[in-house]
Amino acid sequence: PPAFPVVPAQAVLAGALFDSELEVNLMRLVHGEEDHLLLAPIRPGDTLTVEGCLESIEVKESGETFTVFTRLTNQDGVTAAELRSLLFVRGSGARTKAAAEEAPPEPEYAFTTSQTVDEDQTYRYAEASGDHNPIHIDPEFARNAAGLPGIILHGMATMAFASKAVLDAVAGADPARLRRIKVRFSKPVFPGETLTTRGWVESRAGGVTTYGFETLNGRGSPVLRNGIAEVLDA
Repeated sequence: PPAFPVVPAQAVLAGALFDSELEVNLMRLVHGEEDHLLLAPIRPGDTLTVEGCLESIEVKESGETFTVFTRLTNQDGVTAAELRSLLFVRGSGARTKAAAEEAPPEPEYAFTTSQTVDEDQTYRYAEASGDHNPIHIDPEFARNAAGLPGIILHGMATMAFASKAVLDAVAGADPARLRRIKVRFSKPVFPGETLTTRGWVESRAGGVTTYGFETLNGRGSPVLRNGIAEVLDA
């Protein structure tokens, strides 16, 4: 599936987050954005070389942002994927109020797809991905230590739901046609929720159709914003 590259990339991401020089407070860490460029299929039996670096650090009044870059190369020397993960560590400073923006016009939707998150989705995804962060699998920890109403879905699982929605709607369910997917995480998703992903055509050029998309929860609030999906034409 298109979200698989995050699994071999986890070691790079963890290496950046647990770097003693950075002193990242993991309890204040928020996954802000994820951007995947998918250049070649990853198949069973492939041997991947994983390289990465901390690409940038930006200090803001409200906290710090870290951008981690990861490249996956297969045994033939072909770059299979390039990932950029933007992580935000909330600071103690006062947040600046964003200026009001005029709402963009409603796009002409090319597709709308609804999916339901299973009650045990976080446990299954934790086993599949290797991400056992307790906010996803330990209700008591999520409530008492993280201040959440309960366990929440992994952000990358939410992205995987959206990528499947895009593929099923406009790519004939063929993951090889998805060249790029980018999202901004805006709200947590809880087990049992229904997600609706709706997308529109941004451009068509060079055999690639670029879609914008967003994913909403059952209350109509965006959980993913500023989505971009580049799909190879059939």
